[in-house]
Parts: sequence; C-alpha cells; structure tokens
Amino acid sequence: MYKTEKTTGERKRPPPVKVLSGQLRTADSRGAADSEDGCVIRLGKGRSLLVSLVWMQGTVLEVQLDRSTVLLMDETGTFAVQGVNSIPKGKPCLSQGKYVMVMGVIQAISPEPVIRAVKIADLSEFAALHRQMWKLEVEDLQQVLA
Repeated sequence: MYKTEKTTGERKRPPPVKVLSGQLRTADSRGAADSEDGCVIRLGKGRSLLVSLVWMQGTVLEVQLDRSTVLLMDETGTFAVQGVNSIPKGKPCLSQGKYVMVMGVIQAISPEPVIRAVKIADLSEFAALHRQMWKLEVEDLQQVLA
C-alpha cells in the first residue's frame, strides 16, 4: 500500500494514521517493545491495519516538562506523549485542559499507549468541534486505509 524508501540513515515511514488510544491498548505488537515496528489494530469484520506513526488528539491532563512528558486523554482513555520538550512551538499548548493533536511514533501500546512526539498543535480554539468530529475522522480514514 505504501512505498517505503531508504534514505540516508533512516527509513521512510508511511503517513500517520489517525487512531484512538483504546485501539492501541488492544492492538497486537509487531516486535520488541522498543523496536518502533508498530502494531496491528483490529478494525472488525476481519480487517486490520498496520500502524507505527500515529495522529492522536486529546485533552491535556498532566504536564511534566522536567521529564519531557505529557498525559493526554481521548474518549477511549489516556495516553502518554514523550519528547515534548524537543518539539518546536509545542510547549505553549501544553497546559492542563488544552485540546491538542499529536503526531508521533508508537513507543508502547500496553498497559498505556506511549507516543514519541514529532509534532504537537493546539486545537483548543475550536475544541468542541474537534472533539465531536474526531471519532468520525478516525473511522473514516481507517475505512479508506484498510
């Protein structure tokens, strides 16, 4: 489905897949926990989807800048995001109660999903709309990709 190209020093990843934390929590791992090989999420009706780079959205519950970590919650549960201190323009939106989007690489799926951030953006201005649409966006993209 996706072409992967070798680049100098790093393999190219497919585009991020929109997922809910609950889907990662019940996913099947593809390798060692720290291998970044991703996981397989089950979509029902015998369909599944391989994911390693994800796009997630949620409300900031807790910020630990000394550990470069933030805890977020979507409608299916909580998930941790690591490496937030190294994201340009990421820190201003990292305060409790903000609604944010995170793109990142899956680090762990159980017992709680952990994502290493690549991008963070503040969606708080239209949070009500983003929250309402998020699950539908996730389902729609996954149907197209599976």
